[in-house]
Amino acid sequence: MTSEHGTTIAVLAALVLTGSCSDGGTGPSNTPPFDPANFVTGVTNPFFPLTPGRIQYYQGQSSGTAQGDSVEVLGQTKTILGVTATVVHDKVYTSGSLTEDTFDWYAQDKDGNVWYLGEDTKELDHGQVVSTEGSWEAGVNGAQAGIIMWADPAAHIGQEYRQEFASGVAEDLAKVVAVNQDVTVPFGSLTGCVKTEDRSALEPGVLENKYYCPSLGITREAGVQGSTDTNELVEVVP
Repeated sequence: MTSEHGTTIAVLAALVLTGSCSDGGTGPSNTPPFDPANFVTGVTNPFFPLTPGRIQYYQGQSSGTAQGDSVEVLGQTKTILGVTATVVHDKVYTSGSLTEDTFDWYAQDKDGNVWYLGEDTKELDHGQVVSTEGSWEAGVNGAQAGIIMWADPAAHIGQEYRQEFASGVAEDLAKVVAVNQDVTVPFGSLTGCVKTEDRSALEPGVLENKYYCPSLGITREAGVQGSTDTNELVEVVP
């Protein structure tokens, strides 16, 4: 999936800017303008900090089966639409075996909003790749970047926003439902967290809550409708 866009950057950026209604107008239109000149190096938003070298470990269950998850912020970057994105390596283990291997790409604008620019994901069965469904990259085949965390979440309570858009592939949306939340996970008791309600246009009827806590990012995910899946932070290294 890794590619450099060279002279096509301006054209692809224009697609992102003008393509907000490519889903037939069913998605929210409150995504800020995407301007490659308005981004900074690194991601420092307190509710979604990406510090190279840090690994966060999670435990939970999916469809009744225990899962483990490691999320590592890599030192490498990827250029997407003229923006230098931070690369995050997310690995999911089911019954001790690697079942999902994903590289996610994030970048922060000058206002402090964190954007999601795509992912290269693989599903595995006994070490063999069986699917790359869900992979997408902003600017490729009409895919659009979205917001993963606002600079000021409190200013957006109740407003649904797009996290990602690749038609028929990745169509996740979220809204901030509360701030200053307390949450307890195996890692500890945390305060001042942001609570979101998340859904996918590709999975009608399924809702989950996520908690983003200061200096940590996501600490808890839990299905609240159409799902009983959970994922909770258990350890942070270093």
